[in-house]
Amino acid sequence: MGLRQRSAGALAVACALAAVTATTAGAAPQDDRHRSDRHVLLLSVDGLHQADLDWFVAHHPDSALAKLVGNGVAYTHAQTPVPSDSFPGMVGQVTGGNPATTGVYYDDSFNHALLPPGTTTCTPGQATGTEVSYTELLDKDPLSLDAGQGLAGLPDSILQLTGAPQTLIDPSKLPVDPKTCKPVYPHQYLKVNTVFEVARQHGLRTAWSDKHAAYEILNGPSGTGVQDLFTPEINSQAAGAPSGVDWTKDNAKTQQYDGYKVQAVLNEIDGYDHSRGTRVGVPGIFGMNFQSVSTAEKLPKSGGLAGGYLADGVTPGPVLSSALDFVDQKVGALVGEIAKQHLAGNTTVILSAKHGQSPTKPAELTRIADGKLMDGLNAAWKAAHPGAGDLVAQSTNDDAMMVWLTDRSQAAADFAKKFLLAQSGTGTDIDGKPKAFTASGLATVYAGAEAARYFHVSAGDSRVPDLFGVVQQGVVYTGGKGKIAEHGGAAPADRDVPLVVSGAHVDHHEKVTCPVETTQIAPTILRLLNLDPSALQAVRHEHTRVLPDLR
Repeated sequence: MGLRQRSAGALAVACALAAVTATTAGAAPQDDRHRSDRHVLLLSVDGLHQADLDWFVAHHPDSALAKLVGNGVAYTHAQTPVPSDSFPGMVGQVTGGNPATTGVYYDDSFNHALLPPGTTTCTPGQATGTEVSYTELLDKDPLSLDAGQGLAGLPDSILQLTGAPQTLIDPSKLPVDPKTCKPVYPHQYLKVNTVFEVARQHGLRTAWSDKHAAYEILNGPSGTGVQDLFTPEINSQAAGAPSGVDWTKDNAKTQQYDGYKVQAVLNEIDGYDHSRGTRVGVPGIFGMNFQSVSTAEKLPKSGGLAGGYLADGVTPGPVLSSALDFVDQKVGALVGEIAKQHLAGNTTVILSAKHGQSPTKPAELTRIADGKLMDGLNAAWKAAHPGAGDLVAQSTNDDAMMVWLTDRSQAAADFAKKFLLAQSGTGTDIDGKPKAFTASGLATVYAGAEAARYFHVSAGDSRVPDLFGVVQQGVVYTGGKGKIAEHGGAAPADRDVPLVVSGAHVDHHEKVTCPVETTQIAPTILRLLNLDPSALQAVRHEHTRVLPDLR
């Protein structure tokens, strides 16, 4: 069918109707005859903006991405959760929930109710509070592509990596629950169930591929949601690169890394596990994330070429162009394999992104060394409170500022807010030249109860940041010159990502301009599989709706 054209008035009415009719609980037919024959392939192209997809399709009308858009419904005003980090972004796509519901704010956060890693003795009343780092640092060997499994012949042997990445995590690096005195694995930290768990309850096979072993969080609270979870470590030493250079520091290496995950998914389309060692059948839910676009946006240079965008902030530079071409080629290979295996009639492809990236215009970049700001805040607190320790318990700052405080009083939060908004200094621009900043690079700061209200949780919640700062346009917190963009914030470029549903069970081509959220992917996946979206706890809690206007 051709692209539907609608007037502005008709679109407004359609959006309003969609909000009413895109129901959740009890919405999906429970037809066992078709359920096992349906498949959903979920692809997350991290860093991809809606504007990037529009540009690419316009300049490559015969590309795989253009065909994907042309054979489905494209939601042109989709947004990720805030913070726009990989962890809450991916968790949102498979649970239907935002951080207030899932409990996941970032991959590196803080929890005032847990004990530090390595704690072995737990007594009533002992002080709690610890960093919760669900990053590559959990790996038994963060420098190895296999995270410490001990495979011979890496990287060529990486497809032999286990599909149970929880076995690659060093439990001594995990935070400890004071109630049980046991380590808290990522899946145990997640407060709500996932689409993978629901699918498994109905006899469907599940698979996924991502960048760290910590993505075993996608298993959900049961710990068993993803049967085949392939997680080669992206921050490990890249093969053939100088010592200390991981797979993200050279975009050609990132593409090589993403290629391993693509091969794993191709094997799954063919009915095997990710290693192609055992025939297990095509998963009901499966997919992967791409990192190539994200690193191309971040790197100042790669392979002697400029990263990021040209001066207009829209046209991709040479490294980003290469990354987009790579992703298009691999998406084409996946869709082609689906057709080759005669699965096109019952496989729906959903393409989106965990996050975008900001800034896109090179002239807007202001790098600020956040470590100096935190050191200054601690010093000011101690000067005002003789005998006190540091005020900052944990700070995680990319292109947003999240701070957890040792003193959770409103007075302490207000102190931190006032201090930060009073700081001016000099950072660096895109060329590394001095560039002045004011108010610590912050546009808005939510402190204490304000931060809790911002995230829609109760004051005193053990996980919510005590201070959340929305940055001025173009600010990135980094002490070096190794990146020209970041994510994590609330800027449009951080959150405005594509969302395309294409293929089986989508019988028309349409651009939907209603605002939607990437959390709506989760109930939509279940609807496409003839499963009940309300089986997801976050869907029930947030009333997350199936994406509108699908047929």
